[in-house]
Amino acid sequence: MSEGEAPGTTASAGRQSKSAGPPVQAAPVRSQPANSSGPRRVVITGAGTVNALGLDVPSTLAAFREGTCGITPLNFRDVDRLTIRIGAQIHDWRPETWFSRQQILLYDKFTQFALLAAREAVAQSGLAFDGELGLASGVVMGTAGGGLHTSDENYRAVYEEGKNRVHPLVVPRLMHNAAASHLSMEFGLRGPAFTVSSACASSNHAMGLAFQMIRSGGARVMLTGGSESMLCFGGVKAWEGLRVLSPDACRPFSANRNGMVQGEGGAVFVFEEYEHARARGAEILAEVAGFAMTADAEDIVMPSAGGAGRAIAGAMQDAGLNPDQIGYINAHGTGTAANDRTETAAVIHAFGDHADRLMISSTKSMHGHVIGGTGAVELLACIMALRDGVIAPTIGYQQPDPECGLDVVANAARDARVDAVLSNAFAFGGLNAVLALKRV
Repeated sequence: MSEGEAPGTTASAGRQSKSAGPPVQAAPVRSQPANSSGPRRVVITGAGTVNALGLDVPSTLAAFREGTCGITPLNFRDVDRLTIRIGAQIHDWRPETWFSRQQILLYDKFTQFALLAAREAVAQSGLAFDGELGLASGVVMGTAGGGLHTSDENYRAVYEEGKNRVHPLVVPRLMHNAAASHLSMEFGLRGPAFTVSSACASSNHAMGLAFQMIRSGGARVMLTGGSESMLCFGGVKAWEGLRVLSPDACRPFSANRNGMVQGEGGAVFVFEEYEHARARGAEILAEVAGFAMTADAEDIVMPSAGGAGRAIAGAMQDAGLNPDQIGYINAHGTGTAANDRTETAAVIHAFGDHADRLMISSTKSMHGHVIGGTGAVELLACIMALRDGVIAPTIGYQQPDPECGLDVVANAARDARVDAVLSNAFAFGGLNAVLALKRV
């Protein structure tokens, strides 16, 4: 599902009637188990994050509970040349607090975010990747822009300032696999290591593939998630051209919404084979129960309720969950008319009558759209719902939209026990990825 309308297009997807047909059924996307004992269970034993709401998980969850808005005026070079001047920016970022001078020369900002988040996640997990475990562990990360700050700075140097040489480490800084590679080196992960880039579904695709690897026996532990830092002049200017950005606020599902707001940051998780985690007495945050991915195969920017609905239904089927077992959906919820209405239609089609009993919210209203890292940050809200019984709100919600007639958790967090949740991610190009989590 795309982020919104492109210039010259109109949204044609509205709320579908529940009589439009039975719930969508989709074949699960599942790797085969490596042995005859069946698929392995996969759990989360560590989480870390860096985003505009906080530089760690506790502060981020506190912000979710309080409905804190991380969207502020942007502050970087040439911001006065932009039409859009707000975003969920991490202000006063000081990399020297966590990295040496030599490391900073090698790490773009998106890599710095990933490493800091991964350190928190691994510390919580209590794992040390030495010996055999390092050989059986890997990393899959998602990003859409990769080292965009590095690209922006060096294009400026060459084209605006007339320099004829750039730093020899430009390519290692800007390449999309930089964060995944540096995570593998920092923690000694010698198994599968790569990056997924599927626009705004990148994190969910990465986490889904990590889940499948462990379930099939291809790895025992995976670090996975996503990171992004597009809040620089070139990054925002490019998105301005799409005409989907709001000049004042992100209001998903509210009738008076007027677009998405970019954010930056990321999150990293430790996915671990359940029996391995249980044997070492690890604290389990949640179980990753299912995953599905689909393609709309229709339009490069306009979303399809059918493609999104198949991914939603496929994730439930892969997890062995019935629609009435899902209590909460963390929506893609960008705050554009095309996304919000089409996602609503997809949920109604996939859930049938149970759609009226689902809680749904978009935390992008607080941390902004972190593009390739957004699904990872949003997974924290899913874990909070399962562990703490707190549903993060959609802030900025002002006016009900009859075409988005779901139970939107509006403006204030809600206390509610849920046993299973979904996390939706839909991207330009019609690429959809949905994760199902459940309480352990």
